Amino acid sequence: MGKFTAVDYFEADALLTDEERMVRDTVREWVDRSVLPVIGRAYVERRFPRELIPEMAELGLLGANLPEEYGCAGLNSLAYGLIMRELERGDSGIRSFASVQGALCMYPIHAFGSEEQRRKYLPEMAAGRVIGCFGLTEPDFGSNPAGMITRALQDGDSWVINGAKMWITNGSTAHIAIVWAKTGELDDPSSIRGFIVPTSTPGFAARDQPGKLSLLASDTSELTFRDVRVPFDAILPGAAGLRSPLMCLTQARYGIAWGAVGAAMACYDEALSWAKERVQFDGHPIAGTQTQQLRLAGMLTEITKSQLLCIQLGRLKDAGRMRAQQVSLAKRNNVSIAADIAREARRLLGANGILVEYQAMRHMANLESVYTYEGTDDIHGLILGQDVTGIPAF
Repeated sequence: MGKFTAVDYFEADALLTDEERMVRDTVREWVDRSVLPVIGRAYVERRFPRELIPEMAELGLLGANLPEEYGCAGLNSLAYGLIMRELERGDSGIRSFASVQGALCMYPIHAFGSEEQRRKYLPEMAAGRVIGCFGLTEPDFGSNPAGMITRALQDGDSWVINGAKMWITNGSTAHIAIVWAKTGELDDPSSIRGFIVPTSTPGFAARDQPGKLSLLASDTSELTFRDVRVPFDAILPGAAGLRSPLMCLTQARYGIAWGAVGAAMACYDEALSWAKERVQFDGHPIAGTQTQQLRLAGMLTEITKSQLLCIQLGRLKDAGRMRAQQVSLAKRNNVSIAADIAREARRLLGANGILVEYQAMRHMANLESVYTYEGTDDIHGLILGQDVTGIPAF
């Protein structure tokens, strides 16, 4: 297939600043140069391409929207979203790595940590020398994080953590884990606090999740904590209750909403190129058939709508007016349309669509996980339902 051709049917580029376009183009070129040539093999080998981390750090992609004083790029939210879009155009696993590092690990340290914690960790994480993971989801508590049973109990000048976390991106790669645990009774979600836990701490273990059929080029782990003792100042002093980890998830979901559009763009571009080149029956390319034109028109329409949605969401975020419910709408819509587009692209490609040399099926499988994680499609629908009716249904 040829070089990627950007999808911009409604001239959305005109809505971006020069700096935002420069950031987008820089990451796009890097994905073309460094990610796409290796991601297929990494996917088949079921490994995250860790060799890309130094390059991502050098480009300022880790915690890109956090302040420069902590070694970060200090970009606005829209530029950050464009980064996530281009990374997921490469692969959901690449975007997930950057998203977890920045939105789920660096963000809580910046938002809830002490100044000492910020100075200690953020520059090292921006440089890719310290990798983080985010421990919230548990084996029996996914959509209901308030039910968590991981406990952190004070013992003198230490905290002792016991429990388990599941489906943790970067878990086996991480040097530190942002761990959420109850410091009071298990039926009291207001006692949830966040902790910075070095993964070298005795009693901490990370085990790769076996049997995945999605996100194969991503590190997904189960974490266990058996009398993991951390100093008292390992706690994030500004974090209190379930609201704190949910604020982190809002940051990450914002990036997911953008990232899904990148996966959809990759699949559409591949399908369009293939349709123009593939000749059947009467010696004409299949792009000239009604079936494929309708399929491509549907893809283009949904991508265009999701692009405009993301730009407005980014502007709202930069203006301080973005609401978590708006992020739910964007995440829900964009992941759903991306999954549909990936499936349609796979079908348009015919038998070749199942080959790793092409992107569609890899994106299709990845998006099934993105559809589920950080709030399932149904949960985000119920969040929107409650917002517009005022009546909680869960």
